[in-house]
Amino acid sequence: MEYFKDIGRAIVTTLRSMWVTFPHLFRPNRGYTIQYPTQRWKIPERSRGKLFNDINDCLGDGQCARVCPTKCITVRSEKRGKDEAAVYTTDGTPMKLRVYQYDIDMTLCCYCGLCTFSCPTNSLVMTGEYEYSAYDKSDLLHHFAVEKRREVKEPPEPPAAKE
Repeated sequence: MEYFKDIGRAIVTTLRSMWVTFPHLFRPNRGYTIQYPTQRWKIPERSRGKLFNDINDCLGDGQCARVCPTKCITVRSEKRGKDEAAVYTTDGTPMKLRVYQYDIDMTLCCYCGLCTFSCPTNSLVMTGEYEYSAYDKSDLLHHFAVEKRREVKEPPEPPAAKE
């Protein structure tokens, strides 16, 4: 007798669940499903995506690299020479350092956003780009520096003392 009760409960449960989904069969699409390659989700304004650095505003002080918990940012800079023309950011801050290496390894990034808060000129931002897959890991290493390291001529060695 218990066997037939279980079969009856199974039939009732199935019909009840079908009754819940049956009205949706004839309704038009309400926007729950998007056609992905042609339609994209709207990302919230403060979402965290790919890191981007506007190197023209970067001071090269390395605060972003120091605060990064995963050490995914590499910044190398040197002092500008006294004989060089002064360079300024877009807000008028003088750039005393030349950034010759600014790399971000997105495979290590944990998308915490701490680096963007520590940037004094707001040159480092998280974009709304969320789809940036790659076949090779090296494609996720982004190089932002455009300047080269200054070649410093070393002074000639003094002549050896005669004995």
